[in-house]
Amino acid sequence: MLGVVDHRLPAKSAADADLSTGYIYESTVIQLAENAGFVLEAASEVNRNAADTADHPYGVSTLKPTGLSAPFGSKPDPDFGRAPYDAIGESDRCMLRFRKPES
Repeated sequence: MLGVVDHRLPAKSAADADLSTGYIYESTVIQLAENAGFVLEAASEVNRNAADTADHPYGVSTLKPTGLSAPFGSKPDPDFGRAPYDAIGESDRCMLRFRKPES
């Protein structure tokens, strides 16, 4: 069995080549698992968050619980407007369960 929980990039959004935003297409996760010989067995929407647009200035880390207000390694920006990001809450996440068929 393989379980994956990851930050879901909306299908309409452009993916960043280096995944630096922390988001990934659910379809990419499924394809990678299938390429490794796993079969998708179940998916859950328990961590879906339709309010998450995945287009935040510091990627998924702009949202709670990390709450960045400046790039990694920089001092927090006291003038950064946190309210809209705090209102989103945590990221939209996919939850997938795969199994590897017996040989």
